[in-house]
Amino acid sequence: MKIKVINFDSVETGSIDVNDAVFAVEPRQDVLARVIHWQLAKRRAGTHKTKGISEISGTGKKPYKQKGTGSARQGSLRSPQFRGGARIFGPVVRDHGYSLNKKIRRLGLCMALSAKAASGDLLILDNTPSVDKTKQVVEKLATLELTNSLFILQNTNDNSFAQAAANVKNVDVLPSIGANVYSIMKRKRLVLTQEAVKELEARLV
Repeated sequence: MKIKVINFDSVETGSIDVNDAVFAVEPRQDVLARVIHWQLAKRRAGTHKTKGISEISGTGKKPYKQKGTGSARQGSLRSPQFRGGARIFGPVVRDHGYSLNKKIRRLGLCMALSAKAASGDLLILDNTPSVDKTKQVVEKLATLELTNSLFILQNTNDNSFAQAAANVKNVDVLPSIGANVYSIMKRKRLVLTQEAVKELEARLV
């Protein structure tokens, strides 16, 4: 499949042949949902915690005698029915992540890329934008109508564009090694450099 290539001034500079196995896969909502759910589960901190009765500070003495008080019998002031008492079956610190088959993860990423290509929301840049000022980035994005977009660039130590775009609302920048389904589907437009396309195809084919 051929996709036209433009520069950051919206001038067409040629075209690129992309691999149909990566950019022309029929998207399936169930596969995309599975991969996104897996990603979001992995990123959960899992640091929520409540105290059980053994962790509550206080006496273990019976508050009053069993019978003859006219009140319900009680065994401890640390019980959950009292203010400051324990919480029964409350959340504990744990890992919410789970395993997902590598084939499903790879297929989900191919489907996310294909979905953007099929909807016309995929742009290919000839090279990484040579812009290092946030104001210039905002002006260029407005010209290209990329106000809600994800840029996936080639893996490099030069992150000047990423730094310039860091404070721009609704614009994300990732290296190709960090490309993932959630980030792609979160944004309206997807922008790849030619080198990033080659790196993604080498990773997924």
